[in-house]
Amino acid sequence: MKLTHDKRAAALFILPLLLTVGVFILVPVLGTVANSFLRDVTFLPERYIGLANYRALLNDGAFWQSLRFTCLFTLVSVPLELIFGMIFALILNQALPGRGVLRVAVLIPWAIPAAISGRAFELIYNYSYGLANYLLQNLGLADEPVNWLGTGWGAFFSLVVADGWKTTPFIAIILLAGLSAIPEELHQQARVDRAHFLQRFWRITLPLLKPVLVVALLFRTVQALRIFDVIFVLTGGGPGGATNALSLYGYQYFVSGDFGYGSAISVVLFALALVFALLYVRASRFQEEMR
Repeated sequence: MKLTHDKRAAALFILPLLLTVGVFILVPVLGTVANSFLRDVTFLPERYIGLANYRALLNDGAFWQSLRFTCLFTLVSVPLELIFGMIFALILNQALPGRGVLRVAVLIPWAIPAAISGRAFELIYNYSYGLANYLLQNLGLADEPVNWLGTGWGAFFSLVVADGWKTTPFIAIILLAGLSAIPEELHQQARVDRAHFLQRFWRITLPLLKPVLVVALLFRTVQALRIFDVIFVLTGGGPGGATNALSLYGYQYFVSGDFGYGSAISVVLFALALVFALLYVRASRFQEEMR
């Protein structure tokens, strides 16, 4: 079957993208998968060991703890970020004075590097002189300083807040783009029919925003599953491994020189992100929405 001129031209335009994806994404992923079947430890001869690394993961208590934390963090942080992102997007979509300045201001947390924002929240949560304890004590909500990062649940929710502050603007901007594409005539007609705000939101805004919501959720879920920077700076995986995400756990093995075991952890993380992505696409019928 011969390609037409238009198809050949389209193939030439797509070729650089395919080469980029193949070289920088597909090759590293396949290399990591292949490395997970090896005993690849520094100063030891490389040897094929099949599924031995994965069998070791099944008996690794620290791995299961990291997996539980990663899934729980994703299931808690992503919905909260979606709710607040939707609220910010709805506000920024209104004809407010200085709306352009507000949109730029919302992007500031997203523009700050994760390591810097993590360090800032480390100062906020500091037991002795942190802003969080200062406000709690001066407002009469606590008699003594709270050890935010010294307990498992305290560190968990501290990370949720720190990550949400940085990444909620990302969802807000994506949803704002979707809101801007909804014809205003639909809302005007709904107002004529005396539909209040919630009715307009559930019957007009939310259905038309569904494809954009899926994209935002997909991106944020994958990012939450592979969270690393904020945890590395803020808690280092502590206390007692309570906040040791899969990405950080795999990194620790790479640093120690056990590349085979670290690759196995990375493959599990990749498979987990793929499962979440497929569930989102299937549950939302994204393909039908895009037709």
